[in-house]
Amino acid sequence: MKVVHVEEPNKIAVIEVDKPVRKSGEALLKIKFGGICGADVKTFIGDQPFTSYPRIPGHEFSAEIAEIDDNKLGLAVGDVVTANPYFNCGKCYSCKRGIVNACTSNETMGVQRDGGFAEYVVMPIDRIYKNNKLTPKQLALVEPFTISYHAVNRGTVKKGDKVLVIGGGAIGIFALISAKLKGAEVYVTDMIPKRLEVAMEKGASGVINPKVDDVYKKVEEITNGNGFDVCIEAVGHSSTFLSAIEHSAFGANIILIGNGKAEATFNHSVLLKKELNMFGSRNSLKSDFEEVIEIIASGKVEIDSLVTDIYEKEDAVQAFNDLVNNDGNRMKSMIKFS
Repeated sequence: MKVVHVEEPNKIAVIEVDKPVRKSGEALLKIKFGGICGADVKTFIGDQPFTSYPRIPGHEFSAEIAEIDDNKLGLAVGDVVTANPYFNCGKCYSCKRGIVNACTSNETMGVQRDGGFAEYVVMPIDRIYKNNKLTPKQLALVEPFTISYHAVNRGTVKKGDKVLVIGGGAIGIFALISAKLKGAEVYVTDMIPKRLEVAMEKGASGVINPKVDDVYKKVEEITNGNGFDVCIEAVGHSSTFLSAIEHSAFGANIILIGNGKAEATFNHSVLLKKELNMFGSRNSLKSDFEEVIEIIASGKVEIDSLVTDIYEKEDAVQAFNDLVNNDGNRMKSMIKFS
């Protein structure tokens, strides 16, 4: 079968490998669509702090079940599904406390273990989710949606909160959508006009472009000088982390989704002075997958328009190169495998 293969940073190709063989308790999945996450791009360029090489990237995908045993979950050959790509050990302190998304030995597909950018993968049956109302493209968007949905739940966003989402990429937009589902008043900041346009289309109460706006003045106007009740950092840069602290209200919640290698230097006394609550957010839970799937199936939100580019599997290398040079107009790129 064909797979997308990153031999080492900046060395990517579509190659052929042996088709996987499933074991008892697993299903053989024929991949339909794979969404390219920012983490996949960082794996390609060597800026993902957790990736080991060589690696088949990809953890956002939809697939058709090609082989499966009889099971109690109602899954059958021909079903179109998505899957939870975070593998936990079940034995560590985190797992024993039910925090399986932050397993100390976590292996995420496409990062610490080979991922879904392949014609076929095998998955444990209990990690597979289906909903006949969702299209293959929508199912491939479930995982990135859960990342933001989980983060918003972590930070206990509630009705009436004024929320600032820093970063208008796909994860930032899903954070906007998730916070709005909680009844929050949400603003998005980004330097790319197209992303801000998408944010407004998805219901943002307003946007801030640091390239043209006086950010401090805008924040003061929006919050009556109080700062935001919740700041969601969805970029992963030290500067945006510091912005979250700067623009938060006293007693605010700061939620960190963005992942990067850069260190940040700041005076920690501001955390004490403002009595800030800092929430790191990693991966998501089974409940997040189930709830997000139901939200999409209910028609409460429209997410299809976030897919801006679809590449054939033979053009996967071009897809990655295009995203490295993304001018911001590519919101969510997908690879079509079947």
